[in-house]
Amino acid sequence: MSSESKDHPQLFTPVTVYSLLACGVQFVVGYVLAQCWGRKCSAADRWVTVWLFYDAIVHFTLEGPFVYMSLIGTVATSDNIFADLWKEYGKADERWLHSHPTIVSIEILTVVLDGLLALVLIYAIVKDKYYRHFIQITLCVCELYGGWMTFCPDWLDGSPNLNTGSWLYLWVYLVFFNGIWVAIPGLLLWQSWLGLQRMHQAEKMTGKKLK
Repeated sequence: MSSESKDHPQLFTPVTVYSLLACGVQFVVGYVLAQCWGRKCSAADRWVTVWLFYDAIVHFTLEGPFVYMSLIGTVATSDNIFADLWKEYGKADERWLHSHPTIVSIEILTVVLDGLLALVLIYAIVKDKYYRHFIQITLCVCELYGGWMTFCPDWLDGSPNLNTGSWLYLWVYLVFFNGIWVAIPGLLLWQSWLGLQRMHQAEKMTGKKLK
């Protein structure tokens, strides 16, 4: 038997499968909620609300339990379904297993601030509030800062806590599941830039007409 086939049973376990399924279910719930709440939004903004609902769901239902377990103990010593999910991710980044102070600090801010901002932004988009882009920019900057502070300190130390030995841990857990919280906030910042630009141009045109 080759070494590659020996690795597969360890790489793909029942926890691996239901961890990935749980992420899929969270997205489906976010999609359904967005279709219900964002019926009057443009197609682009409806997709933005899909992301925001998914974002809030992840922060509250996945990262929230992580913060709780990390404050009363560690993920590694916890025994529940949420601990199993984080133990699976901890195979790629072991800091999440042992209540690493930087990670826990970032996650407290992420759950409380980013989760609430996502909900406020959904409301601002659905109700077409004037403060929509202010909240959107704030949320995106917070998400990007959280991602930077999650990985930059470890990179500067030579990434001793990251396991990049398999495609699953590197490309799915580390790159994909963290990369979407870089790519989508980046796109939303660009959307806000264009939105503010259009508002400024409309204001200038209105001023010229009044003159």
